[in-house]
Amino acid sequence: MSVLMKIAFYQGIRDEIPNQQLAKELASTHNTEGVKEMAEHLWDKNPNVRSDCLKVLYETGYISPELIASYTAEFLKLLSSKQNRLVWGAMIALSTIAPLSASDLFEKRELLCKTISQGSIITQDSGIKTLSQVAAATPSFLTELNPFLMNFLRTCRLSDVPRHAECVEQCVNDTNRKEFLGILMERMPHMTAPQATRIKKILKRAEVK
Repeated sequence: MSVLMKIAFYQGIRDEIPNQQLAKELASTHNTEGVKEMAEHLWDKNPNVRSDCLKVLYETGYISPELIASYTAEFLKLLSSKQNRLVWGAMIALSTIAPLSASDLFEKRELLCKTISQGSIITQDSGIKTLSQVAAATPSFLTELNPFLMNFLRTCRLSDVPRHAECVEQCVNDTNRKEFLGILMERMPHMTAPQATRIKKILKRAEVK
């Protein structure tokens, strides 16, 4: 049976459990043909099929990112979709494979930055995680991406700072540590106690890196 028939839509089930189960199956059996079939249907005429296939792919990426890394270009194309579900789903997929596809993603940094700036909360969360991993790959990538990442931390919603900072800290080194710490120190006084506590933990980790 085609693995496509196992997605939620064809099972007549409205929740994501069939898609998550299929992802676990594909990952555990290293089913490259099944993954390929999911990728081919990212462009299916039925939007529910597209969404389900993307869900299966990024759930697979959580477990075995190497299985979906070869579809980086497809995920990047989806960032221009008019269907928001596909945009944030594609960004989640990219966040699972960023270390494996850092060079390809760096080449599309303008698209990534634009999508993050205009995107939903989920898109931004996964986008910052993606960019931070790309920036951590090489010093030259960090030099290019650091201004966007730091500006994002300066201007994003106060409640989102701890979450985004936890992603950005993975690309913090001697070249950008002072700026990173300064932004967090500047924003921390305006935070709630729980938010400030998370920032203090990040500051402590960044200072001893």
